[in-house]
Amino acid sequence: MHESRGKFERLPVAETLLVAAAGAGLLELIGFPGALVAGSMLAVAVAALAGRPMRVPLPLARVCFVMVGMLLGTVVTPQTLRGIATWPLSVALLMVAVMTMLAGTAGYLRWVHGWQPLSALLGASPGSMAQVMALAAELGADLRGIAIVQVMRVLLIVLGVPAGLAAFGLAVTPVAPLRAAGAGSFTQLAILAIASTGSALAMLRLRFPGGLMFGAMFGAAVLNGSGLVHASLPWWLGSAAVVTLGAVAGARFANTGLRMLLSYLGAALGSFAVAGLVAAAFALLVAALLPLRIADVIVAFAPGAQDTMMVLALTLSLDPIYVGAHHLVRFLVVSLAIAVAARRFGGRKRAPARRRWQRPGRGAFDD
Repeated sequence: MHESRGKFERLPVAETLLVAAAGAGLLELIGFPGALVAGSMLAVAVAALAGRPMRVPLPLARVCFVMVGMLLGTVVTPQTLRGIATWPLSVALLMVAVMTMLAGTAGYLRWVHGWQPLSALLGASPGSMAQVMALAAELGADLRGIAIVQVMRVLLIVLGVPAGLAAFGLAVTPVAPLRAAGAGSFTQLAILAIASTGSALAMLRLRFPGGLMFGAMFGAAVLNGSGLVHASLPWWLGSAAVVTLGAVAGARFANTGLRMLLSYLGAALGSFAVAGLVAAAFALLVAALLPLRIADVIVAFAPGAQDTMMVLALTLSLDPIYVGAHHLVRFLVVSLAIAVAARRFGGRKRAPARRRWQRPGRGAFDD
């Protein structure tokens, strides 16, 4: 009995991974930039909207976060580390961009779609989805609308940013670790894996935002940036990790009916447009003021989920240190601003029991 139930529970996971691989393979075949993460996320999202039970177990997601962190760290070079001196102005402008984005998107949802102030504020948050949904449940906001707007924003960014970069001739060749056959000896690869896993677990224990991915990236970056090791994961293993994390993001559409999605589609598309325009304006300003690649700046300023944008940076061969540092700052700024502002708008009122709702993708993985 127990064995049959375990087999039944494994079937949705196997289906999710197969759907993700098919989507990634299709976009890779047609040459779509960032195909591995964009294709897997889109395919799983479509399957979830069609009612299929899409899910990725938490332990598997965590292993993939560590592996992707290792991949990000292995593309760090001494040259990328020397570029840190040019970042303070970029980080300062990012903080201004985040607050402008939050105010502009909240105003759009409030005045164009008639959302209540608290729901508009939480729906406008450029990131920190886990905190946003927790606050929405606690303070009685519109859980359905907020979840759909948030998840749609991530999907549109993952699909739109690579396509936009390619359309303007700004796309770059895929990152080496996803194409190479696992450079470095077995000993070096073992050292890389042990160091990255250890630093990932340490940051997770310290509750560092995105600790698994950032911790693994830190360990791998120290080893590769200093020249102590020259190793990377085999291309097939790194690609599998990226596809799986795309599936994690797409599975957030689970428990969302197509009719419900369509009812909030205008708010989702409009709020995405407002946030995207603000992010693009500040990205262009930074690119004009500082000697940085425009593709790096665009992805660093994009209002996407922290983990998903890091994976996208990897597949587009961008500077992982620059992109990661900016998304970490954005996460911290948004978390603080939302926590303070939400309680001001919503007080400490808890949501009535009849309004409790399971957000899209609950049980898949929530970073």
